[in-house]
Amino acid sequence: MAAREQFGSRLGFILAAAGSAVGIGNMVGFPVAATKNGGGAFLLLYALFVVLICLPVMLAEMSVGRHSRKDPLNAYTHLTNNEPHWRVAGWLSIITPFMIAVFYLVITVWIFGYLFQSIMGNLDQLADPATFGAFIQSSDLFIYMVAVLAVVYLILQGGVKQGIEKAAKVMMPALFFMLIGLVIFVLTLDNAFAGVEYYLVPDFSKITASVVSAALSQAFFSLSLGMGIMITYGSYLDSKSDVPGSAKFVALADTGVAFIAGLLILPAIFSFNPDTNTAELSDSSVGMIFTFLPKIFLALQASIGYLGASIVASLFFLLVFFAAITSLVSIFEVPVSAFMESKKVSRKKALGLMGALLVVTSVIASMSFGIWDPVTSFVTYADQSKSLFDVIVDVFYDTILPLNGLLICLFVIYRWKKDNFNAELDEGAPNYKGSFFEKYVDFSVGTFIPVILLLIFINTVALKYFGEALVG
Repeated sequence: MAAREQFGSRLGFILAAAGSAVGIGNMVGFPVAATKNGGGAFLLLYALFVVLICLPVMLAEMSVGRHSRKDPLNAYTHLTNNEPHWRVAGWLSIITPFMIAVFYLVITVWIFGYLFQSIMGNLDQLADPATFGAFIQSSDLFIYMVAVLAVVYLILQGGVKQGIEKAAKVMMPALFFMLIGLVIFVLTLDNAFAGVEYYLVPDFSKITASVVSAALSQAFFSLSLGMGIMITYGSYLDSKSDVPGSAKFVALADTGVAFIAGLLILPAIFSFNPDTNTAELSDSSVGMIFTFLPKIFLALQASIGYLGASIVASLFFLLVFFAAITSLVSIFEVPVSAFMESKKVSRKKALGLMGALLVVTSVIASMSFGIWDPVTSFVTYADQSKSLFDVIVDVFYDTILPLNGLLICLFVIYRWKKDNFNAELDEGAPNYKGSFFEKYVDFSVGTFIPVILLLIFINTVALKYFGEALVG
């Protein structure tokens, strides 16, 4: 049996893990969520939740991965001697990222299509509100899907060191510098600082139970927790790696990108329309990316011309495309890794078989927007008609992620035992042993974090499927 693949450097691991965390939600969803939920107050809550709740969960996932040197399914199996109920937790950690990869691929295809059209000089068409509805029903989608799948395949077939790590070392710095460049440009526009003020000045009067819940959910989802990614990436670390230190850098990079994205999105919106009513901003990242922001970029032609506006739009869509690709690669690596380990097959064969299944499922899901009625009107719950795409998002993104987070916490403390958990984190991190941070992680993972994640799970089920929120 071939030796387990490994990252070539700590920087490579941090950039790859940060790439998995930095996605569409960071680039657009986070800034808008912050704006609609108290600005600076939301930012403060988000940062607290990242440190107090998300970091300990991330450490739980990474430690299980590194200790077992296996993917989530085989990690649970290996560490419990194949106990059936923990094997179910392992399967959930494999099925979840596969299904999330399905809807993430669909959205990445849309982003690539808009990037291509921006580069071709069709920004005026993209700014037309009717364009997006026609676009997601067009046959061109499947051409764009081939291009996106080719990029994902080229990265993943290179393996951990030559594929994932090498791509992350190019894409993540490029993403960061493009983001900074666009922020500097946007801040030179008229009225841009009104958006900065609205984004950063706390409005504590807006803090409610639902805002607290939104900040926690945003933090948890933003860091790719509950998807099996951090278990899988942890399994590619050697025993000398400083897991706690690396986790801190991943959280810092993810939060930093989300924060800076807010300095791009909100000033651009306020510059375009000084009388912006933030209550009317779309809650949906998809709505912002494909229907609202193209109008913002087109409005720039008054100051920098149509070509200049098209270049800015192209850079933005390239930025979001990089964020989406790094996330998609990380998400899809989880089931690919599990298939390789379980069936003892090569990366190329696992990638081919899992890729074929991903294509079929994604093509069917992409027909959820009026192309094929059986998947457009797939099911009804909470008095709402849901498409197949809606169901995938509701079940696997909104519902199962906090459940998976709950299960990993219960596993490391009550099944694997906290002594083993702590010993694994101490390995390669001499400053962690006996520190306040170690004591806090040990206490929080075994006490209040599982309770919080259980409440999130119950509340999500009540709200999504029965239309009755328990909180908020």
